[in-house]
Amino acid sequence: MLTTYLLRGAKAGLIAGLVFGVFIALVGNPLVGLAETFEGGEAGGHGTEAQAGDAGGGHHESGAGSADGAGGGHHASAAVSALTTKLVSIAGGIGWGLLFGVAGFGAAYYFLEPAIPGTGATKQYLLAAAGFVTISGAPWLVLPPQPPGAEQALATDTRLVWYAVLMAAGAGACLLAGYTYNRLKPVRGTAVAVAGVAASFAVLAVPVLLAPSNPVSIPTPTDLVTTFRGLVAASQAMLWFVLASVHAWLVRREADASAAPSERGPTPESVAAEP
Repeated sequence: MLTTYLLRGAKAGLIAGLVFGVFIALVGNPLVGLAETFEGGEAGGHGTEAQAGDAGGGHHESGAGSADGAGGGHHASAAVSALTTKLVSIAGGIGWGLLFGVAGFGAAYYFLEPAIPGTGATKQYLLAAAGFVTISGAPWLVLPPQPPGAEQALATDTRLVWYAVLMAAGAGACLLAGYTYNRLKPVRGTAVAVAGVAASFAVLAVPVLLAPSNPVSIPTPTDLVTTFRGLVAASQAMLWFVLASVHAWLVRREADASAAPSERGPTPESVAAEP
């Protein structure tokens, strides 16, 4: 039985990871490349070079032949590099999708399915929301995504430890929310149960208040930082949404396949086998 759940989670993760990887390759990478131009003051350097090129137009014109030859090789190399980056992004997306699919919609769903509120696809979407809160939402309360070039006060090891602590807190808050809803709904009704769920996530305030301060120096313009963080959040939400949708579809398809023989009635083989 567990093998069936793991295989189903892997299938959902493969599809969701592919969608996620393609999104990162086509949308995320260009934005990261734009943010990198501000790293170490490179943006100003590019502007200076452009102005120097305009001022020395006669020089570029006289060396047009050699420049074209060198430029052709440079553009070909850049194209290969860009293609490699896209392929790596797609492969990485598939890897993350498989990880979340097997761990979240395979193992976790196998053990938690009876306790997840709701029926049908609601269970998948609630699990996806819990996965987003655990992996991204809770840690981002203290350690939000940072664009390239950001200098953070906390050391990398310290940030990793706190990221893990906040992930554990997020998972705990989600489990507490599910338990609270299941306990309150039968005796207090849906409204009180939902209020209890909201109160359950208040426990996240504890690690947030205890976490050390992490001042960040970011050379990237504020609008671009906001766009970068929004894109990261949207891509993570998309990954979990596609995971839940594909997993719910797989469950329905398997249920329909199991119900099909009984709906058709007895087959000639089954009738012949009867005494």
